[in-house]
Amino acid sequence: MRQALKEALKAYAKGEVPVGAVVVYAGEIIGRGHNLRESSQDPTTHAEIIAIREASRKRGSWRLEECDLYVTLEPCLMCAGAISLARIRKVYFGAADPKAGALVTCVRAYDFQWLNHIPDFEEGLGKGTSSALLSRFFEHLRRKKKILNGGSI
Repeated sequence: MRQALKEALKAYAKGEVPVGAVVVYAGEIIGRGHNLRESSQDPTTHAEIIAIREASRKRGSWRLEECDLYVTLEPCLMCAGAISLARIRKVYFGAADPKAGALVTCVRAYDFQWLNHIPDFEEGLGKGTSSALLSRFFEHLRRKKKILNGGSI
C-alpha cells in the first residue's frame, strides 16, 4: 500500500485527485497508476485502470488471475468492473468513497453473483493516510476556489 500511496502523491502534485494503485504479481509490482483524469481529459484514466493496463502489458495477457490490486480509495463502478474483467484475485483499498464507492459504500458491485469473476477484497489498509491525503487535497481546492472567487481564507 505504501507504493500506492506514492502514486497518490504523484497525482496530488499534478493537481489530480490523489488516488494511487499498484498491481502485484508474485510479490513484484507489475503495474502502477495514479489518477490522470484532469491532465488527460479522459474519464477512464483512473489509477486502477492505468495500473491494470500496465500489468496486462507486462504479463502479456488481460487475465491477471494471480494478481492483487492495492488502491488508496475504494474503486468506483467503472474500476470495479475492470477489476472483475481482469480477473484480479484480491483488492486491498484504503479509504471508503462515500460518493462513488462501488465495493461497500454506494454500491456492492461484487454482490452480483452473475459476474464471471468476483474478486476478494479487504478495506481499510492504509485508510488513515489515504483519507488524510484526500482531505488535504479537497481542503486545498476549497481554499483556492474561495480565493479565486474573491473571498479570503
